Amino acid sequence: MSLRRTFAAVAATALVACGHDPSSPLGSQHPALTALPRALTPSEQSVLEASNAYSFALWRTINSTSHDSNVFVSPLSVSFALGMALNGANGPTYDEMRSALQFGVAPLTSIDSGYKSLIGLLSSLDPSTTMKIANGIFYRSGFPFNQSFLNDAAKWFDAEVKPQNFDDVAATVNAVNGWASSKTNGKIPKVIDDYDQSMVMFLLNAIYFKGSWRDRFDPANTRAEAFHAVSGDQSKPLMHRQGKMSYAETGTFQAVDLPYGDSAFTMNVILPKPDNSVESVAASLTPDAWHALGASYHNQLVDLTLPKVTLTWKRNLIPDMKALGMKLAFTDLADFTRMSSGQQLLISLLQQNTFVAIDEEGTEAAAVTTVGVTVTSVPQVTTMRVDRPFIFVIRERLSGSVLFMGKIVQLP
Repeated sequence: MSLRRTFAAVAATALVACGHDPSSPLGSQHPALTALPRALTPSEQSVLEASNAYSFALWRTINSTSHDSNVFVSPLSVSFALGMALNGANGPTYDEMRSALQFGVAPLTSIDSGYKSLIGLLSSLDPSTTMKIANGIFYRSGFPFNQSFLNDAAKWFDAEVKPQNFDDVAATVNAVNGWASSKTNGKIPKVIDDYDQSMVMFLLNAIYFKGSWRDRFDPANTRAEAFHAVSGDQSKPLMHRQGKMSYAETGTFQAVDLPYGDSAFTMNVILPKPDNSVESVAASLTPDAWHALGASYHNQLVDLTLPKVTLTWKRNLIPDMKALGMKLAFTDLADFTRMSSGQQLLISLLQQNTFVAIDEEGTEAAAVTTVGVTVTSVPQVTTMRVDRPFIFVIRERLSGSVLFMGKIVQLP
C-alpha cells in the first residue's frame, strides 16, 4: 500500500510584511494547494515510503519506553542523519542500517537520489512557509576519511563538510553548537557539551519549520482553563476557534487536520476519547491506520479548543535503533570502511534535540539529530476540547512526508 497520503511537517512565514491582515483568514488571499508541482520520481516515492514507515516504527519504539512522558521527535531528521552515515557503512552493518531505516533492498544510488530530491521538494513546496533542511559534517583534521564519502555527503545531502581541530574541544563544541543554533533560528542552541579524544566526526541534520495557521486563533478567546494532565489538573492557556475544519472520528479518538500557509503543510491533532488512553492510541498508529485516517477526513463545523504548547525534548536514540535492528553500527564489530578504509569506526552518539511552540499565530518547530563517530443543514457543531493528553503530527500532506510527531501528557 502506498504511503503517499501519510504525513509530514513544517510551517509558514508571518504575513504582515506582505500586507496580510492577521485578523483575517490566510486562505482569503492564498488559494490552497491541491497537488504537488510534479509527480514524484520512483526514488522520491521510495524514500518517502521508507521515511514514513520508519517514522511509525521509531514512534512506537520511543513511546513504548516513554509512558506518561511528553514526546516530540522528528523521524525524518534521524533518517537524514543516518542516511549520510549509511554511505560509509559496509557489509552487515550496512544491511542492518538500511533495514532499520525501512529501505528494504533498495540500492544506495536510489536512496541517495531520493534524499536529495526530497530536500529540494520539501524546501520549496510552499512559498508561504519556512521549511529548511540542513546537513553538516565536522570531521577531525588529518583523519584518513575517504574523500568519496565526504563528496557523497555534499553531493546527495547538500552537506557542509568542514575539517575541524578536534584537539581543541572547546572550539569544536562551539562550532557544532553554533551550526545547530544557526540552522534552527536559535531554537536549539546546544546539542553537545563535550566529547572524548576518540571522537573523529559529527554528522548533523537540522530541520526548521515556521508556519502561520491558515485560519488563526483569536488571542481574545485564549484563557486559562483546566488541562487534565496525567499528573493532575493544570491551569494553562487554552486557545479556542470555531469554524469549518477537516475532521475525522473513530471509535477511539477525534482528529482535526489544521493547515498552515497554502495548506501543503498541516498539523493533525488526535484526541483520544475519554475511555481510551493516549498511550493505546499512540501505539495504534501504523502506516495503514494513518492512511485510513487521512482518507476519512471530511469538512465539519468544529468548536475546537487547543492548548498553547512550548516544549523542548532530548533523547539518546541508540537504544531505539537497536530495538529496530540496527546493532552492529554501535559496536566494535561495526564496518564503516566506506567512510574510512584505514581505521575501525563506530557510532557512539545518536541524539535528537527538538523544540516546538504552538500558539494563536501558528507553529515553530525544530530538530537537530547528531551522530557522533568514534574510532574502534443546521450545521452540527462538533466539540473537541484538547484538555487532556493528546497526539499531534506536523505533516506535508501533498507528498506525504513525515517531519514531526508529538505526544503531550502534561503541559510544560
